Amino acid sequence: MTQVSNQKSLKSIFAITLMAATLGLTACSTPVDPDVKARQDIMKNFGDAMKVMGGMAKEPDTFDADVFKEQAAFLAEESKNPWSHFNNKDAAGNAKAEVWSNVDGFKAEAENFQKVTAELSAAAQTATSIDDVMPAFKPVGDSCKSCHTDFQVEKD
Repeated sequence: MTQVSNQKSLKSIFAITLMAATLGLTACSTPVDPDVKARQDIMKNFGDAMKVMGGMAKEPDTFDADVFKEQAAFLAEESKNPWSHFNNKDAAGNAKAEVWSNVDGFKAEAENFQKVTAELSAAAQTATSIDDVMPAFKPVGDSCKSCHTDFQVEKD
């Protein structure tokens, strides 16, 4: 009888330990602050759209005007969304302190991104080849790079 009780206790301890470890890993893998998560999700979506369009830029034979137009319109429409998620300086995430200490510079980067994505979307509306959008595509990538250089913590 004691043998059965000990086995049940060991199983219970194992199950509790496994649950605690799972909860601990889950808690460590997700950003705590909803603003950090929101802006990371938005930026990931920006990156996904840029990859689609960048793939067409690298391989012009794959250019699909409708897909490019859709991705460019998405960027232009969503370009205004991440900035409100930087209001809380205690929710830094991957943002440098300069986001809050150089507010004018950060705001200028945000405004430039919105401007260049609108220009890309406008160019994409009538594009029939990648050549039609490249003059507007490069400034979007440059805007991303500039902002990340000045305001994002470098990734290891």
